[in-house]
Amino acid sequence: MTTTSTTTTTTTDSVTLTPDYRFAIAITLLSVPLILTQLWLGLPVALFGLFLLYQSKNIRLIFTSTALDVYRNDNRLKTFPYAEWESWTIFWPPIPILFYFKEVNSIHFLPILFNPTELREQLQTHYPS
Repeated sequence: MTTTSTTTTTTTDSVTLTPDYRFAIAITLLSVPLILTQLWLGLPVALFGLFLLYQSKNIRLIFTSTALDVYRNDNRLKTFPYAEWESWTIFWPPIPILFYFKEVNSIHFLPILFNPTELREQLQTHYPS
């Protein structure tokens, strides 16, 4: 596994989470023995791992004072105002793999493609549980 930088980008009122490639790399490495033993199972796992690597590079979560913004490169994809949140959870804290949050009218699941410590800190700052 590779190590990642723990530097966040901070402006006056926003924090951009640092990408974390560990989950994507682990899935990709898991596919190697699967490909060698069961090709039909290993190839989809490998493709999923490569997809997660691509998303880790391109997707950014930015915490502002009023909302969580999701960006792909420089394009904002979605804004989730904290005023509409009901709860959040990071599944499996020892090795965080999934971030869940519920809004008034919808639920969202995101794989952990960013620094989980920074994510938890920002969640506790902007929407304490």
